[in-house]
Amino acid sequence: MAQERFDAIVIGAGVIGTSIAYHLARERVRVLLLERGQIGQGTTAQSSCILRTHYSVPENVALAQAAWRVYADFAAYLDDPEADCGLVKCGYLIAAPEGDKAAALRETLAAQHARGIAASEIDARSAGELLSIARFDDAALIGYEPEAGYADAWLVTSGFARNARRLGAVVREGIAVTGLNREGSRIVGVQTASGSIHADTVISVQNIWSRELAQWTGIDLPLTIERHAVMTLDCPGAHYTRAMPVFKDLASTGMIYCRSYGGVQMLVSEGITGEALERPDTTQADVPLETVIEVGAQVAQRFPAYADAGLASSWTGVYDVTPDWNPVLGPLPGLNGLLVAYGFSGHGFKLAPAIGRVLAQAALGQPTDVPLAPFALDRFGAGRALRGRYGAGAVS
Repeated sequence: MAQERFDAIVIGAGVIGTSIAYHLARERVRVLLLERGQIGQGTTAQSSCILRTHYSVPENVALAQAAWRVYADFAAYLDDPEADCGLVKCGYLIAAPEGDKAAALRETLAAQHARGIAASEIDARSAGELLSIARFDDAALIGYEPEAGYADAWLVTSGFARNARRLGAVVREGIAVTGLNREGSRIVGVQTASGSIHADTVISVQNIWSRELAQWTGIDLPLTIERHAVMTLDCPGAHYTRAMPVFKDLASTGMIYCRSYGGVQMLVSEGITGEALERPDTTQADVPLETVIEVGAQVAQRFPAYADAGLASSWTGVYDVTPDWNPVLGPLPGLNGLLVAYGFSGHGFKLAPAIGRVLAQAALGQPTDVPLAPFALDRFGAGRALRGRYGAGAVS
């Protein structure tokens, strides 16, 4: 039986992998997308799906800005009138206490503005008009990005996958990659339980499973796997409506973030280091009562009525975290024919459309819309880490 051959193979069909496959197929590349489970059912399914361009790392701002343009006109971008990303454009508020975080927020807002992003400082009264259930009397600085909000992970992922197929991509679920095919320093395909498949280019988007790639290549890929708790709170006297902005509280101990959920409830989680896991695990874990109490106390500080809120639901999500909380993108040293995209550290959904485009461009040897050099693996050993101004956590 002849070995199957493709121009490119993408490993992993979450929101990033499906985006890459779509962008390759759009360039008439014969692409195979392999997923060990089901499309979008790994860490993508656990995303809070918040969209913003607010980052203190300039390279992330560039990616997020490019991604937002896709989300803002998803159907037209995919040339698919049925495509819908579930976008709720409600805006994004971020409040900082006096000190380093306020200084970082001011500089970040200025950098956004310099890139033509509608982001500005607003006063507490204006913030209260946007998010009436919150108090802002202790905030030293408040930023507002009106062109922000949240979307739907399944709609985005399935939209990319469906249109990748429409353009000729082959998508296979339930197929785990077990190794890479290699000729000297060049990767020339993958191994699966069903056999070997040839490709001129392999793109690994394995997320929390990226340690497998380290085993296959012998290259150290610094990666921590973290579990984060998410919960929704119900407060009948203070609904968090869809018209209210996403909110980030830099003054809280867990740097909590919140958004509307179902039009009435509050989705909330912490934006700091989570529970370290020894191995990949996307199964749902219990959210301890002490975590609910701790997060709830932070919520009540900012949203006084929520002191009497009830827990509606809770779940856990898993991040693939690099040492600087920013992704590794592009080739690995000493290997040709292999590109990686891992370590999104909670940013993946926000950046997915732009990551898909720039990785496809890199695979084709084209100039990338956003330079990949700052995201190279060797930055960790060369003192070029992409450190966010707000400390370790997913706001970067």
